[in-house]
Amino acid sequence: MQLKSKVNRDEYTQYVESAFDLQIQDFATTEIPELRPSRLPSDWSIGVICGASGSGKSTVLRTLGEIKEPVFDDSISVLSNFAPMPPKEASILLSSMGLASVPSWIRPFSTLSNGEKYRATVAKIVAENDIALIDEYTSVVDRNVAKSMSNALQKYVRRNNKKVILATCHYDILDWLCPDWIFDLNKGGTLERGDYLQRPRVQLQVHRTTSDTWRIFSKHHYMTSEMNESAQCFCFTWNNQLVAFVGVLPQPSGFFEGLAVRGTRTVVLPDFQGLGIGRAATDFIAGIYKAAGYRYYTKTVNPRLGEYREKSPKWTASAKNGKLLRPSTSKLNKRQKLRPSYCHQYTGEPIYGEEHLIAPIAQLRKEKSLEGQLSLF
Repeated sequence: MQLKSKVNRDEYTQYVESAFDLQIQDFATTEIPELRPSRLPSDWSIGVICGASGSGKSTVLRTLGEIKEPVFDDSISVLSNFAPMPPKEASILLSSMGLASVPSWIRPFSTLSNGEKYRATVAKIVAENDIALIDEYTSVVDRNVAKSMSNALQKYVRRNNKKVILATCHYDILDWLCPDWIFDLNKGGTLERGDYLQRPRVQLQVHRTTSDTWRIFSKHHYMTSEMNESAQCFCFTWNNQLVAFVGVLPQPSGFFEGLAVRGTRTVVLPDFQGLGIGRAATDFIAGIYKAAGYRYYTKTVNPRLGEYREKSPKWTASAKNGKLLRPSTSKLNKRQKLRPSYCHQYTGEPIYGEEHLIAPIAQLRKEKSLEGQLSLF
């Protein structure tokens, strides 16, 4: 495929011609490898057109269909912009793209972070097109965010029998997308398989912290920004970036047999949702407490987290599972609506070697042992 453009002669082009001894023609031509639909596999879900900036990725993408930029109405919520898709289906789509922060769904599009805007934009393109064409994929987001989003996107596309073609200059996301085919302009337009690629393991570092850290995460919690200050708090980092928070409260003496605690807050920052970090973080913390001789209980109305625990062999439903939350006169709970809750006890394997993290924080500071080992999943 040859692109031809007319050269307008002026003093600047004359300078280039004389200074660099270049013979300038009336037209400039660029050769771009052509990708014909007949070359694609018969059965595919995700395709990637990759190459350096200026290699012709956008041109190739446009030969495969119309690139449509979605429009958001800023007078209504982000979730409302997905009409006529049913609300539940729209919320599942946004969650599957890694935008699982419920408070973000009800805000106008313009108030979202760059990472959230990009996830919402990609979700709308996928929702509105039989074959979604996305140009400059992940060019405007942090690379860790790009990996998280790519993992969430590929899971949704394959689960819902969608098709998407992405044009990108970033090769670091290919392992996270596991595309069915790759058209690489840096290799002269070779068409390669990509389904052999495997998602890298995510390595998290866990740190004991104070309740002050909750302020960073509070606005992203789906129910309330408040938290009991007596909670033992843990934060998780990925590639030196803060990504998740878990809070744990002691259960009243005599409420359960033996030592017992309950998870009180679990939040993953929006840019890193979609990787399963929330599930892995709570499983990890629960395993530490079990190793220290505690029973670990949880209660949540978050359907994604609740359904995970319903199916996971690491969790066992307690007697109150599926029951309505009781009305409370406490300051923290009196505004909560009655809704079925998921109630579970951690019955998975204990995680030994990290029990020091649940010691009093003053002791950890003195011993300089606030940091735990990498957790892998």
